[in-house]
This record gives sequence, structure tokens and C-alpha cells, in this order.
Amino acid sequence: MKVSLTIDRDYVENKVTIECAELDDSVQELLDFIKGQDTEFLVGKDGDMQHILRPADIHYFHTEKDGVVAVTAAGSFKLKEKLYELEEILLSSKFIRLSKSVIANLHEMSRFEASFNGTLCVYFKSGAKEYVSRTYVNSIKESLKLTRRKNE
Repeated sequence: MKVSLTIDRDYVENKVTIECAELDDSVQELLDFIKGQDTEFLVGKDGDMQHILRPADIHYFHTEKDGVVAVTAAGSFKLKEKLYELEEILLSSKFIRLSKSVIANLHEMSRFEASFNGTLCVYFKSGAKEYVSRTYVNSIKESLKLTRRKNE
């Protein structure tokens, strides 16, 4: 892999450009590392209290009528971010979209159950469950294969 660095005081903002023939594991790891630098914590609200949430502690995010909620072992917390914003800032090696309304932490999933209509039911270690829409089934299978290969 070829790496190039240009330092110039005229730059107002740091910029990272990656040029590649295909998005392979090494490039994805770089992207995840860069994205992960900005997201050390999220702020969630429970009533009048604001809580600092580490992404690793969050089981999944889901939308409700009035916003996005982060579900953890300690409870549910309302976030200011939209689901698509969370998808952009969270590591794709740890979080994956299950449906239009859910993003899940891969490390908090315990098992899957196939449904008759082509969807999957995901069970979390906490006992909660969410459904994977058919649109996202293949991307989840791919993510699990990639994660499994890294752990072998």
C-alpha cells in the first residue's frame, strides 16, 4: 500500500483521500479507524438527565415517533442524532443496519432465527429482539463472514 502525506500551513481542515481499485478489508479497516477517531461517546437523554454513552455499550439504536433511541443494559436513551448520521459515524465493523429503523451492535447479537417471509429475527444478549428486513439480510451475512474471518 502506498501512503502519501502533504503538510501545508495553508490547509484549513485535515483531509484524507483514499484511492483504491476496490474496497477490500484493509481499506475498510482504515475507514473504520478514521471514523472511530471522532466517536468516543454519544450523549443520551433519560428524562432530564443526560448520560455519556460509549458506542461499545450500546446494543442497538432504533427510531421511535419522536426520535432515535439507544438501548443499553442500563436502559434506553434518546439521542439528538438521526439514524443515518449514526450510521456514518459508527464503525461499520461493529455496527450494522438491520432495517430502515434499526442499527445494531454486532458484538451484542446472540443468535438469528429465519422467518417464513425472508426476514431474520435477531436476538440480543439482553434478550431483546429486532427484525432484519430482506433488504439488509445479505449485508448482515457478509459482515458476519468478514468478522468471523478476522477472529480466526
